[in-house]
Amino acid sequence: MPSHTLEQREWRPCRATALLPAAATLLCVLLAPAPAFAADGLDGAKLPWMWAVPFAGILLCIATGPVFYPHLWEHHFGKFTAFWSALLLVPLMLTIDAHTVTATLTHTALLDYMPFILLLLALYTAAGGIYLEGNLRDSTLTNTMLLAAGAAMASIVGTTGAAMILIRPLIRANDGRRTNAHVVIFFIFLVANLGGALSPLGDPPLFIGFLRGIDFFWPAQHLWRPTLFVAGIVLAVFVVLDTYIRRRDAAFAPPRDPTPDQPLRLHGSINLALIAVIIAAILMSAAWRPGVAFLIGGVELELQDLARDVVFVLVALWSMALTSKTHRAANGFSWGPIREVAILFAGIFICIIPVLAMLKAGTHGPFAGLLRLVTHADGSNNPAAYFWLAGLLSSFLDNAPTYLVFFQLAGGDPQVLMTAEAATLAAISAGAVYMGANTYIGNAPNFMVYAIARQSGVRMPSFFGYMMWSGLVLIPTFVLATLVFF
Repeated sequence: MPSHTLEQREWRPCRATALLPAAATLLCVLLAPAPAFAADGLDGAKLPWMWAVPFAGILLCIATGPVFYPHLWEHHFGKFTAFWSALLLVPLMLTIDAHTVTATLTHTALLDYMPFILLLLALYTAAGGIYLEGNLRDSTLTNTMLLAAGAAMASIVGTTGAAMILIRPLIRANDGRRTNAHVVIFFIFLVANLGGALSPLGDPPLFIGFLRGIDFFWPAQHLWRPTLFVAGIVLAVFVVLDTYIRRRDAAFAPPRDPTPDQPLRLHGSINLALIAVIIAAILMSAAWRPGVAFLIGGVELELQDLARDVVFVLVALWSMALTSKTHRAANGFSWGPIREVAILFAGIFICIIPVLAMLKAGTHGPFAGLLRLVTHADGSNNPAAYFWLAGLLSSFLDNAPTYLVFFQLAGGDPQVLMTAEAATLAAISAGAVYMGANTYIGNAPNFMVYAIARQSGVRMPSFFGYMMWSGLVLIPTFVLATLVFF
């Protein structure tokens, strides 16, 4: 993470601030009617909209914290998460029986949160052990090949994995240039976002879709054309722009290259095999149906899913045991990012429970107005509206819960969404993945790449400066994609 200029001091809230959680919780309890439960959980048709406040609150904190109060956020994101989670759980506990709340939380933890975070852990650990040493000769061709290779890798090792493997070689290849920030910006566009659209491994939203019943290869089958279209345009713009900047900077004496050219050497290649094990485990869980299940906390866990999650844990352990600590250190590997993701998503999965119930209620729930925004006058889905609404929210909020919200808004039935409503699911998936590139905070790898680039001496644009780049390059490209595909 970037270094902070704020004074390093422990944050102690004033007495009034300390009373805020209790006051807000009491307010929700007093104003909100007791939530009603159906046979399969919360009855969203009988929930008032205010039960969505904790979910909106935690997403807004995640969006604004790293940008507007980074020191406070870095040291206390766990407390923010606990506050918003308690703001939901305490009223639930006070208004209905604890057994029902516990059963709902257990269902969410075991069937949604656990496989999601274990996959991220396995991919993060394995990709963090792959170190690409050396320095390529700087040229537009070299940069284009690195960007294209990274975008292709992203759907296999994840956007985070591909970004962490290639960002340092890309920076080293361009560190002798007078102007090089644009190279990192296009790297964020292509590798940290667009390239992850073709598999559940690529970006967290798509793995959530897989957990909800979407076939593993569905994204590749339905999104390869729009992804190739969008990524191709962005890459072509980069080639033109990089060529122009090189010619413009040719009038100046070139600065000394701090990292002379060296042959590339791949270290930690065993982790490529471990990533293949991850893929095999996911495919196994989708194809193998032994009909064996275990009842844990009232939740039925099927054997194939438990086996998949155990493989994720074993891959992480094997990766740590088989990879040199030196190579991990060269990659800047640490447990901080995955720890933060684990804590934040625990809060997200808790706070999203009533939101999903309200969306499931459709026109009978409090979000009927949102449903009207994404449907035509005849009641059919409007893929273009889904693409832009899911995308714009993913630009500023985390794209995984945004995907889940619109997945549920579109009906939440995976068989229907993969067939009759395939255009709608493609629009939701593309919007959530592609438009995470619109800001630094739309996708976790964006800020990680930004931080590494700044630490390496690249003069990166500000938050709003970056949005000028995305507005000029990405938004027109997305408009074209809407006209062609959605």
